[in-house]
Formats: sequence, structure tokens, C-alpha cells
Amino acid sequence: MVQPILRRPVFARYYAAVAGPALEKAGITQYRRKLLAGLSGQVIEIGAGNGLNFPHYSPEVKRILAIEPEPRLRALAEQAARTVPAEVQVVDGRAEQLPTPDASFDAAVVCLTLCSVADQAAALAEIRRVLRPGGHLRFFEHVQADTPGMRRVQRAVDATVWPLLCGGCHTGRDTQTAIIAAGFTLTQMEKFAFPPTRIPFPAATHILGTAERPQEADPR
Repeated sequence: MVQPILRRPVFARYYAAVAGPALEKAGITQYRRKLLAGLSGQVIEIGAGNGLNFPHYSPEVKRILAIEPEPRLRALAEQAARTVPAEVQVVDGRAEQLPTPDASFDAAVVCLTLCSVADQAAALAEIRRVLRPGGHLRFFEHVQADTPGMRRVQRAVDATVWPLLCGGCHTGRDTQTAIIAAGFTLTQMEKFAFPPTRIPFPAATHILGTAERPQEADPR
């Protein structure tokens, strides 16, 4: 089934011109580097945005398939791909219906993506499908807060126009649980606030880590 074009021109302009640079200024680069450190082989990045991760991939990565559904951000990602040494192919696609065969990648990367996909469970099932057995999912996402009070704030924010204004973003998703429910094994994870602020912010709680698609059971 052909997916309709996902156009979010206002958000795309805002992210490229304001939000992205603000995150860089706040120090997100260190987390991008940690997210991508040590990757090799064939990698798929889902929700590549305007390509801010591309410069941080290791030379050991042979090919990156970058999936981005928003046309304006995808065009910016194509420009970014031409400025880095890695072989990057930028294509249209949704996380819930990845345009690639089963077990075709050594690693998958999601960076501030699973908060905004329409169906998080379907997206994670697709990521599991395209990873080879033993392949790794690298994730850096803002997630459900730890305290009941901030969780109430997140639910209230997510029930407003926040998702509409912020490209489908939801502040209170329990992404860690969703990754495990999709059949991945968590191998490494840290949780922290980013950016550090004096005033509590609904989208401040982040997780960064690695999960593995388990090896298939021996059918004999």
C-alpha cells in the first residue's frame, strides 16, 4: 500500500532553523556521537530528519539507508548526505512500513523519532524485521518521566496541540517498555535529563542505549 506524503512544512522549517540548532547549542552532539559510536556494516536510520547524525558515523559503516517521510527535511538530508564521507542513501518512507527486505541491516538507529511515529509498536516491529538476527537497535529518545507529577503534565501536554505543532511528538511515551515488548533485549541503557534546566520540562527525560534482536532459535 502506498503511503500518503507526510507534509509538515511548518514543523520542518522550525526544526531546521530553530530546534535543531538549539539542540546542538545545548550539547546534543555528545549524545549523537555516543549513539553512533562503534557502528559498522549496513545501517538503517529511521526518521533521519535533516541529516544531523550523518557526520558522526564511523568509517566502518559501509552504507546508511536514511528514512525520512517529510519532504522538506528529506531534501535537507539529501544535501547533508553529499557532504560526508559515508555512503548515505536518503529515501522516503514511514517507520511503520520500511521499504527494505527482511534481515538486511546490521544496525538500526532511531534518534528523537519514536516519540512522533504514528504507531510505535508497528514501527518497532518493522525495525526488528529489517535487522538481521543479532543486529542492534541504537536509540536516543525522550520518554515518559519518572515522577507521577511530571507524568500527569506529560499526559496533559500530549492531549493539547503539542503533537500537532511539534511534528507528531508525544512527551510521555514509555519507549523502554515498548522496545522490550517488540522482542528486543536491552543490552545497555542510561537515563538522564536533557537539556539540563532549572525548570522541569515535559520532554526532558531521555534514554540512550542499545537493544539486540535475539538470534533465531535453532530449528533442528
